[in-house]
Amino acid sequence: MRAAVLEEHGEPLSIEDVDAPDPDPKGAVVDVEACGVCRSDWHGWQGDWGWLGLETNPGQILGHEPAGRVAAVGDEVTNVSEGDHVAVPFNLGDGTCHECRRGHSNTCENVMPLGFVEPVQGAFAEQVHVPAADHNLVELPDGVSSVDMAGLGCRFMTSFHALAHRADVSAGDWVSVHGVGGVGLSAVHIADALGANVIAVDLTDEKLEKAQELGAVETVNAGDVDDVPAEVKAIADGGANVSMDALGIETTAQNSVQSLGNRGQHLQVGLTTQDERGMITVPSDAMVMQEIEFIGSLGMPPTRYDEIFRMVATGKLRPADVVSETIGLEDVTDKLEAMTDYETEGIPVIDTFN
Repeated sequence: MRAAVLEEHGEPLSIEDVDAPDPDPKGAVVDVEACGVCRSDWHGWQGDWGWLGLETNPGQILGHEPAGRVAAVGDEVTNVSEGDHVAVPFNLGDGTCHECRRGHSNTCENVMPLGFVEPVQGAFAEQVHVPAADHNLVELPDGVSSVDMAGLGCRFMTSFHALAHRADVSAGDWVSVHGVGGVGLSAVHIADALGANVIAVDLTDEKLEKAQELGAVETVNAGDVDDVPAEVKAIADGGANVSMDALGIETTAQNSVQSLGNRGQHLQVGLTTQDERGMITVPSDAMVMQEIEFIGSLGMPPTRYDEIFRMVATGKLRPADVVSETIGLEDVTDKLEAMTDYETEGIPVIDTFN
């Protein structure tokens, strides 16, 4: 099968013919019909996250936002069948640990991050193997396309879990989103669907215009103002109720925290680069004085995807609106290079693998 293979960090991916996977007894092989290209892939391509034990090695197939059809299942798989139309979460759980049994498989004690470590090769390929298939694979609703659902396994469901499960977002709350790439635009759309008033913050007017299309009631171009938190607080009558750093750099994290009003909630969704190496400074005294919460949020348990699907069915959520373009497998390196300077908008999706 054809796959885009990492040869060296920061260098073009190699389009190669590699051996197709076979399912292990509890696994399944999925024919990939579409796969999003995510900033997390950029982190893997750059060789980030060694401090998390997730530094990618040469020979790795990246890609962690696939949707497609089940091609084969292992002998011990009972809930998944060949031909099922599925999405695959990026943070694969083993289905048996304490966290998985409590419904928190996104923080599985033996988490397998799809496309970042050798045991779980990614989905920039014609096929991908999914371990613990009964636990990890999510059957998609009838009538949706793989392209429209390709961002579901990472960016869209990550934003949904953060806003709907981790934070306390109520109708009429002010929610500020700092960085409106794929995660941020998804967050804007989801927060709007939950009834919040959304303020989008970014450096690019085109991304801010897209945020308005997806429900932002106000935007702030961080390059045009001297004090981003002050701008947000002026709009939000003293400060946002919930604020998200969707990018993962110190500046956006600090701006997010400082944009909050009393008893506000900061959501840290973006992960850092080599510049921060997992360590950022925050205004701890202000957080104490204002009783601000700092909340980390990772992925989403697949057992709760039905919440998204019910909102998709009624038109309240439209994941397809965050998809910006479709590309071929050979175009992935160009998109990764564009992410270095934040030049991509929304979710680019691979829909051609051969």
